[in-house]
Amino acid sequence: MTNWQGTTILGIHRNGHTALCGDGQVTMGNAVVKSKAVKIRRIFDGKVIIGFAGATADAFTLFEKFEAKLKENKGNLRRAAVELAKEWRSDKYLRRLEAMLIAGDTTGLLVISGMGDVLEPDDGLAAIGSGGNFALSAAKALLRHSELSNLEVVTEAVRIASEVCIYTNNNLVSEEI
Repeated sequence: MTNWQGTTILGIHRNGHTALCGDGQVTMGNAVVKSKAVKIRRIFDGKVIIGFAGATADAFTLFEKFEAKLKENKGNLRRAAVELAKEWRSDKYLRRLEAMLIAGDTTGLLVISGMGDVLEPDDGLAAIGSGGNFALSAAKALLRHSELSNLEVVTEAVRIASEVCIYTNNNLVSEEI
């Protein structure tokens, strides 16, 4: 059976603010099964924004686990991410989950994977999903050649990605902290 996939999340952290944008497309194989999915969420009393790419049900399980880790670690984004990644990699059930996460707050932006990776981008930009590299490239160009806000950069960059990636659409959801 083919997994349902959620694609294209872009995040930026700059000047103490983090913004994430995700498209609304969910595919099963090469077919669109939903066009208005919400892949960006606020968690931890609205202090953290998180987005996912990959298997949808797996991502929701990880959202819940990550929020629990944030509570255990008193809102420390990095520590919670490391604890989630360790559990995700070592737990017999969790290691089968197929998704990637981008999480951010006012202190930074992280990419979290089931391989045990917690990555903080050098330039404050991170992207995941099938359209991630398209969105990342567009965001880099927008940052170099415009004065757009963080929210405007991620939204416009994912919109541009939707014009070239068949697994990305322009039903966008953006959040900023």
